Amino acid sequence: MVICAVRNLSILAYAQGFTLWHYRLNNMGDLNANPNYFGSVSDMLCVSDIIMVSGGGDACQVVVRSVNSATNEVALDYMRSSM
Repeated sequence: MVICAVRNLSILAYAQGFTLWHYRLNNMGDLNANPNYFGSVSDMLCVSDIIMVSGGGDACQVVVRSVNSATNEVALDYMRSSM
């Protein structure tokens, strides 16, 4: 199972408890194949954070719907667009 590499996750903006992140990956299919892809960084994410994901000629905007740091589970909603 492929998991999020923290070295590819960076903060673009932060204000009043909201964080806008960028995550770079090689294969967008890894994100689609693993619904808990960002579970390994659940302690860094908050509900309503936005992660802009790019890689492999594709991109999507991911909104963090729920976070459970105790079980390392992160639920996402996302809208996909072609680059």
